[in-house]
Amino acid sequence: MLGLKLPTDPRWVNIVEKNIDEILTDHAYCEQKAASTAISLIISFPEYTALVEEMIALSREEMAHFKMVHDRIKARGQTLGRDRKDEYVLQLIKFFPKGGSRTTQLVHRLLYAALIEARSCERFRLLSEELEDKELAEFYHKLMVSEAGHYTMFLQFARQYGDRTEVDKKWQALLDFESGIMKNLGNKESIHG
Repeated sequence: MLGLKLPTDPRWVNIVEKNIDEILTDHAYCEQKAASTAISLIISFPEYTALVEEMIALSREEMAHFKMVHDRIKARGQTLGRDRKDEYVLQLIKFFPKGGSRTTQLVHRLLYAALIEARSCERFRLLSEELEDKELAEFYHKLMVSEAGHYTMFLQFARQYGDRTEVDKKWQALLDFESGIMKNLGNKESIHG
């Protein structure tokens, strides 16, 4: 369904199990960055009314997810740790060249967002199926469903605002590029790493 070319090595869950507090902190910041991305799209592309409406809703939802993760951190007797660089995202956003028309820039940002949501969805599915902590597994199952909706929304907007054939070619090329990134990730206590 997600179209990812390289699935996450299931052993990644073993790393997560040993570092739950770290993964929750990383996850909290991922939700915060997702809200920030939605707001940034509103600021950068205010003339796309349908997109603006969806990004308003998305920013609220992502901050609600941030709160849910933060509440889990507090319930574990921990505090939110410091944010770390997301190597996955830093590598991913190098794929498309800078510049181009506003429409091209928008499509590229939407494709990046779709792929980040798709990978998050895939990782959350793995956590929901493999974590020994069944309460946390159920938590990730609920978030997995939400991430799947975000992935399809971003991809649909990219196809709506760009030429469908060109967008689909770019999407496939980005998926191929991402699989190369993933070969070197999956060994850290982070959602994407």
